[in-house]
Amino acid sequence: MTILFPEAQPLLWALAPVFTQPTLQRFVTLLAATVLTTGRRTIANVLRTLHDLAPGHRTSYQRVFSAAQWSSLQLACALSRFVLTHVLPEGLVWLAGDDTVDGHRGPKVYGKARHRDAVRSTRSYTAWRYGHKWVVLCVLVRFPFASRPWALPVLVDLYLSPEHNRARRRPHRTPAQIMCRLLRLMLRWFPQRTFLFVGDAGYGTHEVARFARRHRARLTLVSKFHPAANLYEPPPPYRGTGRPRVKGARLPKPRQATASARLRRRTVGWYGGGRRRVALTSRCGHWYKSGHGLVPVRWVFVRDQTGTHRDEYFFSTDPTLAPEQIVTAYTARWNIETTFQELRAHLGLETTRGWCRRTVLQAAPCLFGLYTVVAVLFAQLPAAQQSARVCWPGKTHLTFSDAVAAVRRCLWEEWVFPQAAGDAAVQKLPPQCRQLVLAALAPTG
Repeated sequence: MTILFPEAQPLLWALAPVFTQPTLQRFVTLLAATVLTTGRRTIANVLRTLHDLAPGHRTSYQRVFSAAQWSSLQLACALSRFVLTHVLPEGLVWLAGDDTVDGHRGPKVYGKARHRDAVRSTRSYTAWRYGHKWVVLCVLVRFPFASRPWALPVLVDLYLSPEHNRARRRPHRTPAQIMCRLLRLMLRWFPQRTFLFVGDAGYGTHEVARFARRHRARLTLVSKFHPAANLYEPPPPYRGTGRPRVKGARLPKPRQATASARLRRRTVGWYGGGRRRVALTSRCGHWYKSGHGLVPVRWVFVRDQTGTHRDEYFFSTDPTLAPEQIVTAYTARWNIETTFQELRAHLGLETTRGWCRRTVLQAAPCLFGLYTVVAVLFAQLPAAQQSARVCWPGKTHLTFSDAVAAVRRCLWEEWVFPQAAGDAAVQKLPPQCRQLVLAALAPTG
């Protein structure tokens, strides 16, 4: 098996059982070429980066995604096991989930539909994009060199529109239902670990809350809460006559309870990894939806004292969590939005051009997984190679752009140059000239 550089060897051995030997060679070549490429991440363009260092015909690399018999689910399982074993070997695992729209051109692209673009839309204006909507589950990891947690994608699934499913006579699944399937996989793969899942309002539904309640021994949900949610006391004991009651006395809705509540000032974790002074109040109750029963929750009302954020309601399916913990957990969710932006800026998300079913379901998810691969490889590099390539006033910690540049630099120095018989020639260059060449070959964008 091709070894890119020594720090990459454990990860490659963890992923190797998913592939046959010929497919593995081409997959590793595509992985390295995709990191080194700075333009579109089409097969033709990434192979153009390596040129003669990619043996075989171009179509043999295209068949890695369109025809080769390997399971993307097994690959996700292997990557998740590596992350949780080497990066988070113990303790509570924080998960963040969201969906993002990947614009994709072409009249015959599998799964393409019109989706609301959350990045460009506002409360008064809705922007639409044609392409794929990916439901993404990430592991939140706090590296020692970073000021905030990094959201590393480990599971990705494609949301299909109701029209698509109706035409093929398949049951339609909402993004929240797809997320429950991804969470179920994590619970099955890691039976000894406990998880805290954080999602936005789209994943703070009663259905997801019921799912977390069923797995409450190992899964907790934190999300936004509706200010007019129906809250009740638990049902009284059954007296033996008539139908048993499903709920008790009605409790004030969060909006009503907040109007007369006294807010307490607390310091909580905030967006961007910092701390902020807020005013909050919290109560417990049982969230009720007709026909689906009760879910015990603790809800929190938060008012930002600086006035930069609007008032928000959050909740958790674990009533024992402190209000400060709930707010800190939810604000950590924003790191997945940063991951989506960095995927587009540095790894070419939205630049793939595959259109058949198998290619669509494997190419883009591999780009999401590549983000995790780059972050993990960067964390395993020696401290001397973990240095910022781009600095600006106020930058105190390393970012993903630094991680991409460092991994690219290692690939050029320890994999490309030795294979191209150019290592000796590069070493003969004056140090300043050598650094200039490597900076041009390993940019941050």
